[in-house]
Amino acid sequence: MPKTLTVRRDGKAAYDIILDTAFDGLKDRVEALGVQGRRMCVVTDSTVARWYLEPVKEILAQCCRQVVTFVFPAGEESKNLETVQKLYETLIESHFDRKDWLVALGGGVVGDLCGYGAATYLRGVSFIQIPTTLLSQVDSSIGGKTGVDFASYKNMVGAFHMPRLVYANVSTLLTLSEEQFSSGMGEVIKHGLIQDESYYQWLWDNRMAIEKRDLSVCMEMIARSDEIKRGVVEQDPSEQGVRALLNFGHTLGHALEKQMGFAMLHGHCVGLGCLGAMRICVMRGYVEEECLLGLRRLMESLHMPTKAGRVQPDRVLADTKSDKKMDGDTIRFILLRAVGEAFVDRTVTSEEMRAGLLEILSENEQEKN
Repeated sequence: MPKTLTVRRDGKAAYDIILDTAFDGLKDRVEALGVQGRRMCVVTDSTVARWYLEPVKEILAQCCRQVVTFVFPAGEESKNLETVQKLYETLIESHFDRKDWLVALGGGVVGDLCGYGAATYLRGVSFIQIPTTLLSQVDSSIGGKTGVDFASYKNMVGAFHMPRLVYANVSTLLTLSEEQFSSGMGEVIKHGLIQDESYYQWLWDNRMAIEKRDLSVCMEMIARSDEIKRGVVEQDPSEQGVRALLNFGHTLGHALEKQMGFAMLHGHCVGLGCLGAMRICVMRGYVEEECLLGLRRLMESLHMPTKAGRVQPDRVLADTKSDKKMDGDTIRFILLRAVGEAFVDRTVTSEEMRAGLLEILSENEQEKN
């Protein structure tokens, strides 16, 4: 049975998150938004297009006046203003106006780029998220954070622009590579770590079913992660306070991602960043060493990397100071007082961050430092 979560803003329903095991309910949900007589542009990448563009396009064609498509090369390297410019050109050439719609069909890169295009084309048009990766289904499609990378800096250009609908067909998880699926688990595990110890334990208890992609278990997992993110987003839609807690693992993770030239997937970098942050928590006496070891074992059981590749620590640490989460000259680092209890800390030192980074470097890299 489909699950529905409603995201509210200022006490009013803003949009629904639909979790289903097929696209069967997509037509009714889209028609309910009043798109009849309007144009829709499906934005997707070259990988997702091979699997899902035609069936989704066929469904949308029954709801609106015209469906056009914009397909760009898959990969983080396409998440830039040049690709957004090409999207603008497609929309202009297709005579899209402010009442027409964009549809993000794909993972986090597609959703972020399409959302930014929707936020900025004609000062804002409506858009729908159809996330097809685990990472996008539990994180990036929810909350309205959109953006692109700039000069290799992650999500440096962006806008807050809420979708009108999120429709996640969880059966798309079955077509993901092992690498893409395990990348999504970085954000899933983060949710348990920052806010729900019982959920974190549930992930450990169900790790074998998750690893096998049992859809009923995955549906339950995605629903709980979405509930956690929904709750945070509703409290803080524009990241002025509690929403910053969702950045646990991201300070070191984003810096690693940049230094590795985006060769490692975002969720994997977040997972490594969580390990690094957990080392700082252990050093400060907030959590026991066993918490760090348990996190490492959970990640390994889900085929997530627990060591980074070749990076220069000094450059990684320097990049943490260029992150968009800076507050003046201070890094807003997210730490845990306990599993399920995250907080913002502005006192993490360079020495502590170096210790966190050494936790996730390979032994050969550690010897160099």
